[in-house]
Amino acid sequence: MDHKKIAQELLVALGGQENVAAAAHCATRLRLVLNDESIVDKATLDSMDVVKGTFSTGGQFQVILGSGTVNEVYKHFAELSGQTEMSTSDVKDAASKKLNPLQRFVKMLSDIFVPIIPAIVAGGLLMGINNILTAPDLFIEGKSLVDANPEMADLAALINTFANAAFVFLPILIGFSATKRFGGNPFLGATLGMLMVHPDLLNGYNYAAAVLDDSVPVWNIFGYEIEKVGYQGSVLPVLVASYILANIETFLRKKVPSALDNLLTPLFSIFITGLLTFTFVGPLTRSAGDLLTSGIVWMYDTTGAVGGLIFGLAYAPIVITGMHHSFIAVETQLLADLAKTGGSFIFVIAAMSNIAQGAATLAVLKTTKDAKVKGTASAAGISALLGITEPAMFGVNLKLRYPFIGAIIGSGVGSAFVTFFKVKATALGAAGLPGIISIRPDTIVSYIIGMAIAFAVAFVVTIILAKRDAKKAMKQSASEQAAA
Repeated sequence: MDHKKIAQELLVALGGQENVAAAAHCATRLRLVLNDESIVDKATLDSMDVVKGTFSTGGQFQVILGSGTVNEVYKHFAELSGQTEMSTSDVKDAASKKLNPLQRFVKMLSDIFVPIIPAIVAGGLLMGINNILTAPDLFIEGKSLVDANPEMADLAALINTFANAAFVFLPILIGFSATKRFGGNPFLGATLGMLMVHPDLLNGYNYAAAVLDDSVPVWNIFGYEIEKVGYQGSVLPVLVASYILANIETFLRKKVPSALDNLLTPLFSIFITGLLTFTFVGPLTRSAGDLLTSGIVWMYDTTGAVGGLIFGLAYAPIVITGMHHSFIAVETQLLADLAKTGGSFIFVIAAMSNIAQGAATLAVLKTTKDAKVKGTASAAGISALLGITEPAMFGVNLKLRYPFIGAIIGSGVGSAFVTFFKVKATALGAAGLPGIISIRPDTIVSYIIGMAIAFAVAFVVTIILAKRDAKKAMKQSASEQAAA
């Protein structure tokens, strides 16, 4: 494979060196910021054997080349386009300038929550393991594994402690990540998070009970009472507080003399933000967060299968816009408050969508005669079933259109089923076949059936639509021949 020639052909199809504003690559894709995407020769790109698919999202034009190949092609592409020594972060920064305010807000949430997902996933999966050990009737009628094997009780307790850590101290993780994103010192953000979960405070999970008992502890500052309540498992309060912290710190850095900067700026930043958090920001955003969570749970419980159907139909189109990144904050709150919410239904809907996308792609593999499409569909379909849908969605389904229609129909039907049976996840993870371990134990069977339904419906509908399109093409060809 002549990687330099491929890079040259790509550059020409993309509009030349003057059209490339930034370029980097990830494991499988060239990630580009183009000055004018309208002049891209997509037909040429699609005709290239090495190109598995193209799509545009979040201000970036991405070309799927596959692992191994993308690294070699990028070396020559970067040299030819003059975009050397650029990281994916540089490309993201360049792309963000092309986004509208709503897209920037979604990107901001993504930038904050994506780095902490591994910690949440680890905690959630450990929680799933603990549920498997302690859930009655899962393996033994009338008993849990711990009931049947008492010697495993401490192991389950240890796993539960490990699982809860990321959620109990969630404000520390968010404080660090959010303050960094807002341009402040991330360690001050972590310190702010520590203030919000300090053991001297009333545990946030016990706040509702303390209000009912009229036993909420307070600080009495010159006659003004401030509630001594923690924010364990909270999302919105620490997000707003981190934004305030970063802006106060930035302001003080400009005003405080450099000789006193390291002494006074951290002191006043933490003190002022902490005071604002416990007097105003925290109580207000706690109430707003509770209302948001309650509203989401109410909508899920009230709309039932119909709501699940609509969400399932809409999920893949939402992914195309990139808006799905905003769900991370909502899911984090749902998982952090499991006692109230029972888990995240968003993860389950995402899994149905991913399975359906994979099924539609595999249906294309079965029906198409195009060797290039077959090559892309075989790997992309399996990848989607495992939770990675970009190659399937952008490389096959959207390009051919009818598989995408089949996929969203399958997703809608599967989502309606799992919503009807109240399937929820207790952890984030790979939304697909591996997601079984993330599902609440008493709903695992329904989750598996839902995946089977989503797969079957998407597969069958895609094949039906493929045959319909083939018949239309044959009729059109016959008409053209008759006219000739």
